[in-house]
Amino acid sequence: MTYSTDVPGTGTRPVPRVATADDAAEITRLRSQLVLSEPLDEEWLVICRDQLAHRLQPGGDARACVVDAPGGGLAACALALVHPVLSAPKYPKGLAARIHVVATEPAHRRRGLARASVSALLEALEREGVTLYELHASKEAAPLYAEFGFARDPALMRMTRLPQARDGGAR
Repeated sequence: MTYSTDVPGTGTRPVPRVATADDAAEITRLRSQLVLSEPLDEEWLVICRDQLAHRLQPGGDARACVVDAPGGGLAACALALVHPVLSAPKYPKGLAARIHVVATEPAHRRRGLARASVSALLEALEREGVTLYELHASKEAAPLYAEFGFARDPALMRMTRLPQARDGGAR
């Protein structure tokens, strides 16, 4: 499936590219600054960067599409984590992707960069055989995801469980 990725009002298309391990620091930075409720400290930025760099390697479970910023770094990114699930009629290949991060630098917003990044990511995941997609969306981002066919699932409620911290936090 091909998705429209024109930048609104311009008729031009941003050009996302497939992320590599070299993009891990920037993806981690965007996640920390723009997605998480509390930014990560330097130690956690390094931990997450190193984990993501490994996971973006061939054979890893992370996939991302990014748009480079004109002055260096990334303007936008979309990151998914791919994992096997038991097959079902709606996802017969048993391969799922959780869209984990979609972020655009504030200076580059309203140019279609998130849309282009998500579109490129979904197309790449479809080529890999992913048939089930999951994400958590903010109220503001929900219309974008609806354009790509995502719908609310009233039967689901997100619940989380974290291990009890014994020594100041799990790493």
